Amino acid sequence: MLSTTDRTGSRILVSAGSRHGATLEIAEQIAAVLREWGNEVDVADPDQVTSLDGYDVVVLGSAVYAGHWVENARRLADLVAESKPRPETWLFSSGPVGDPPVPTEHAVDVSDILHATEARDHRLFGGKIDKSKLSFGEKAILIAVRAPEGDYRDWDEITAWSKDIAERLVGAMSHPTSLVP
Repeated sequence: MLSTTDRTGSRILVSAGSRHGATLEIAEQIAAVLREWGNEVDVADPDQVTSLDGYDVVVLGSAVYAGHWVENARRLADLVAESKPRPETWLFSSGPVGDPPVPTEHAVDVSDILHATEARDHRLFGGKIDKSKLSFGEKAILIAVRAPEGDYRDWDEITAWSKDIAERLVGAMSHPTSLVP
């Protein structure tokens, strides 16, 4: 466990575009880990975020459908990109399912979002499919790509990535770059 002096104390927004709740569950796990490191963390649906004032860090994710982020997560990414000053940003996507994961290649292209937000990292996590929650169109896509039902999220991987973010924030706080003699 960290001592109080080791904690980052950053104010962090964790948000995820999630149609059926599985990606939001990833966001909640990330937030829980970041809180353990002494950060003040808010979890919000992208549609609820109108300003990033007061946030030092944003962790933004999205469910992936047909290779793309959902619209409300893309809109929040635009808000991050336009913010002055821009908060430190990390991105994640949730989508591939199965073993091996489907789709196997090019599950999502977030290069434009990475560039616009100047994100420190992007991580692709496995997703979860519960056919009972899907629309007819979503079920048709699953059949077309032969994606299996099930939960393919790796909670250990999600937790490790969250700890990596927290450790980087601690490192940034202990090595300020703005000190001028």
